[in-house]
Amino acid sequence: MKHDVADIGLADAGRLKIEWADRQMPVLAAIRQRFTDERPLAGWKISACLHVTAETANLVRTLADGGADVVLCSSNPLSTQDDVAASLVVHYGIPVYAIKGEDRESYYAHIGAALDHKPQITMDDGADLVNELHTKRTELLDLVVGGTEETTTGVIRLRAMAKAGKLRYPVVAVNEALTKHLFDNRYGTGQSAIDGILRATNILFAGKTVVVGGYGWVGRGIASRAHGMGANVVVCEVDPIRGLEAAMDGFRVMNAAASARVGDVFISATGNLNVWGASHFPVMPDGAILANAGHFNDEFELGALEEQSESSREVRPFTREYLMPDGRRIYVLADGRLVNLGAAEGHPALVMDMSFANQALGLEWLREHVTELDPDVYGIPDDIDREVARVKLESMGIRIDRLTPEQQAYSESWESGT
Repeated sequence: MKHDVADIGLADAGRLKIEWADRQMPVLAAIRQRFTDERPLAGWKISACLHVTAETANLVRTLADGGADVVLCSSNPLSTQDDVAASLVVHYGIPVYAIKGEDRESYYAHIGAALDHKPQITMDDGADLVNELHTKRTELLDLVVGGTEETTTGVIRLRAMAKAGKLRYPVVAVNEALTKHLFDNRYGTGQSAIDGILRATNILFAGKTVVVGGYGWVGRGIASRAHGMGANVVVCEVDPIRGLEAAMDGFRVMNAAASARVGDVFISATGNLNVWGASHFPVMPDGAILANAGHFNDEFELGALEEQSESSREVRPFTREYLMPDGRRIYVLADGRLVNLGAAEGHPALVMDMSFANQALGLEWLREHVTELDPDVYGIPDDIDREVARVKLESMGIRIDRLTPEQQAYSESWESGT
C-alpha cells in the first residue's frame, strides 16, 4: 500500500494512542458500530486533509468501516503524530501521507498524493486541499460530488469561493454545528492551546498578563482558561460587540498597539494575518511569548520579526528565541503554527468526539442529498446536531427533560397572555 510516513516502526505505539482516544469517543464509536452494519458510505472514494492525530484516526476508521475508500494527508506541517500515521497504515490499512515537521514542498506533495486518489468526496481542515483541487488539479473536479470542512478558516475561504462563483461542488460546513464550535472551539482549544504553551515553555500563568487576539469561540475559551489559572487577561478585538462582551466578561480590552507594551504572552485566535507585527515587536517586553491558536502561520508577522532581530535560536523544543538589537528576547512557539498541535497533542478526545461525529453523520447526510445540492456551503442539519448532543449526554450519564404535550402546545401558541 502506498504511503509516506516518518517511521513505520512506530505503529504499535500509535495503536495504543488510537485505542486510548477511542475509549473517550463514545458517540463516534456508536456511529462506527452502525456504519459497520449498514455501510452507508460504500463506493465513495474520500481524500481527507486533516490533522493526523489519534482522534482523527478514529474518524477515518469509522469512514472505512462505513464502506468508504479513504486516503489521509495532513492539514498542517506540524500537527502529525508520526506514531498514529504509522499505525493507520499498518493496523488499519489506511494510506497516509504525513510527516511531522515536513517542509512546504513535502506538505503540498502529500496533498497531491491524496488527490491522486481521484476522490468523489473531500474532507478538509482549512481548505488547502480544496484550494489545490480548484487551482492546480482542476482535471479532477468533475469527479468530485461534495465535501466537508472542519474549521472556521476553511469555511471563510469556501464562502469566499462560493460568493465569487468559483466553488464547484457542495460542501458541508461541519464547523457550523453547535456541537462543534461551541465545544471544540471553546473548550477544546481553550484547554489545548494553553497545554501547548505550557509544554513548550513550562511557564507559570498565574500573575502573567496574557493577551488574547480575537474573542470568538476560540478566544473566549482561551481567555476563560487563562483567567482560571490566575492570569491577567487582555483581549484585542475589531468587532465592537465582541469587544463589549469581553469587557462585560471582566477582561481588559484594548487595541493591539496598546497590548503590545503590556503583554507577557500573546495568543492569537483570529484566523487572520499580522495581528501583531512590525510596529509591535519593538515595544514588546523582554521575554514576550507569541503563540498561535488560529490557523495558518500568518497571525504574527514573522518575516518582520526575522528582519528586526539580530539572531535566533531554538532554546527548547518548539520554542525559538529572537534576540532584538536592544537585548530584548521574543519567543515564538511552534514556528508560529497552531501551538496546540505543534507543541502538544491537540484537543482532548472527549470534545473531538462530537466534532468527528458531525463529520461522519454529515457525510451520511451528504450521501443522501448530494444530487439536490448546488455548489455552495451548507450547515449541518439541526436534527443531526441535536442527536450528537443527545448521545453525548447519554454517554456521560446525564438525563434531561422533554417538553410535555401541554408545554409544547404552549410554546407554539400566541393566544395565552398575562
